[in-house]
Amino acid sequence: MSTGLLYGINELMQIKHLNQRLTHAKPYVNVCYDHRDVQILPDLFLGTDNQTQVAEFILLRLTSDWNTQVSLFVLFLVTYLMTLTGNFLIVLLIRLDSRLHTPMYFFLTNLSLVDVSYATSIVPQMLVHFLAKHKVIPLLSCAAQLFFSLALGGIEFVLLAVMAYDRYVAVCDPLRYSAVMHGGLCARLAIMSWVSGSVNSLMQTAITFQLPMCTNKFIDHISCELLAVVRLACVDTSSNEVTIMVSSIVLLMTPFCLVLLSYIRIISTILKIQSTEGRRKAFHTCASHLTVVALCYGMAIFTYIQPRSSPSVLQEKLISLFYAILTPVLNPMIYSLRNQEVKGAWQKLLGKFSGLTSKLAG
Repeated sequence: MSTGLLYGINELMQIKHLNQRLTHAKPYVNVCYDHRDVQILPDLFLGTDNQTQVAEFILLRLTSDWNTQVSLFVLFLVTYLMTLTGNFLIVLLIRLDSRLHTPMYFFLTNLSLVDVSYATSIVPQMLVHFLAKHKVIPLLSCAAQLFFSLALGGIEFVLLAVMAYDRYVAVCDPLRYSAVMHGGLCARLAIMSWVSGSVNSLMQTAITFQLPMCTNKFIDHISCELLAVVRLACVDTSSNEVTIMVSSIVLLMTPFCLVLLSYIRIISTILKIQSTEGRRKAFHTCASHLTVVALCYGMAIFTYIQPRSSPSVLQEKLISLFYAILTPVLNPMIYSLRNQEVKGAWQKLLGKFSGLTSKLAG
């Protein structure tokens, strides 16, 4: 999800050193761009002062080759359409099949909505820029994109921790599962996930766009990502660094620790089961969620164990593409292919559809 949450902690000192250099630097653009970008520079600013509020930003392209841009446009468009189709089909299936009206699938519905919303906050704008001559994004659009992508990233991490707790209760206390995971608790946990991510994002967006910007308005990223925007500031960003660190701990590390503790207890409980069939069935209830957790947190862990103190700009872009393009399209596949209940519901729905088609044809 949002890369601001993924590597906010290990990026903080890099931002500080960059701000010190920018504060004493001359007002010039120190990025690579072609002659087409220069044509729009006079329209970028509302004034000439280094700390003047800007009207719009330029997102640097992934590649300058036109054929490659067209190929990426087609690839990402197809993937985005698959994301919309797959996640909406999962939501529809859960809605139509009463056997899937359980806490696990209630949270899965929320996860699908988060995935679709996150992809929608980034991919359509990226598709437009692939075919646009100038990769410009207005200030308000940039702020909105930052808010929604950061909020949805935080929501997903908290939601995965909630889903891990649901699996913990299902495996470790199955007799009391219905009593513990009742509808009221599930609704409160889902609301907590959405509110926590949204409040954090609102705070981060507000303080980020209050910063005076340097004359370099080129954002070297695929979207208006938190750290990429903060790097443009001409002033000390210590308060931003603190809030990024706190949000990274609260919305990334804390949920990850809760997921880790839940699965330690789950695995411990499964290993105590005597029968092989019992162990297989218990593990099967967690397989889909565990796969999604590994997918979402795996990139974060990979980032932290890098020998460098912070990821490169290219690595930042690749991580963002991973969470915006791949994760949303893979999640419904994982829950469809690795989950017997979902596959059974698909077969039941397709059987009804086939029967209805036969009646209409007859």
